Parts: sequence; C-alpha cells; structure tokens
Amino acid sequence: MTAQTPEETPEETVRRLFPLLAEGRTAEAAALFADALSFSIPHPPGIPWVPEVDSADGMRTFFELLGRHVEAKEMELRQVVAAGDDVVLFGRMRSEVRRTGREIDTAFALHTTVRDGRITRYHLYEDTYAVAQAALDA
Repeated sequence: MTAQTPEETPEETVRRLFPLLAEGRTAEAAALFADALSFSIPHPPGIPWVPEVDSADGMRTFFELLGRHVEAKEMELRQVVAAGDDVVLFGRMRSEVRRTGREIDTAFALHTTVRDGRITRYHLYEDTYAVAQAALDA
C-alpha cells in the first residue's frame, strides 16, 4: 500500500515516509507523493543530492541521490504539528557525506502538505552552513 487509505490522516501518511526511507525503499517512498508537487530545500551551489523536483519520479531521484551521497546516522523527530492538510515536523538529523567523510548535524523543519492521499509539498529547512561545511571542499 502506498497511497493514503481513506481512514488515514495526513500525519499518518507523512509518518510512513521515514521508515520506508530508512529501509531503502525509495520507490515506495516516492509513491506517497503526488504527480505534481512543490519541492524546496534551500542549499548552496554544488550540493549534488538536491536536484530540481516537481513530481513523484523526481522525489525518487532525490531519495536515490541522497542515499548515494549521504549516509544517515541518526534522526530524532521531536515534534509534529498537524493542521488540516499540513504537517510540519521538527527534529534533528545527523549524517555523513560519503565523499568527504564529514558530518552534518542539524536541526530541521519539514513542511509537508497532503491532498487526496498524496504528499504535494516537501519543503525542508536545515542548517545550510553545516551542509556546505560537510559537503564542499574548503
């Protein structure tokens, strides 16, 4: 099952995303997304794992690039705020950039929207300075 079930809330749909990604099931994770979506991750130039994304297929590419370039170490979900179709997650994540061996340790906020059982917004806010320090050559 990939799409939101009739009994499932937007929060439940969004929460299904993280276990799928942790298990490397990128196709199933991408299937949670709508055919057209709003994607935003502000980042410095030269970050190879943040492509232009506007679809579920684009999300799959993003998840695959992320896994190829970054090794997830720890993710702590601290708070979830759900109101209507919007779900905002706050937490902390720690990962390692494979090419440099340097760590990214950042708080994050992820604003998602779920409409008709699919995620239509994925806007991630994180410490872009920490990402640049870990990913880019000094």
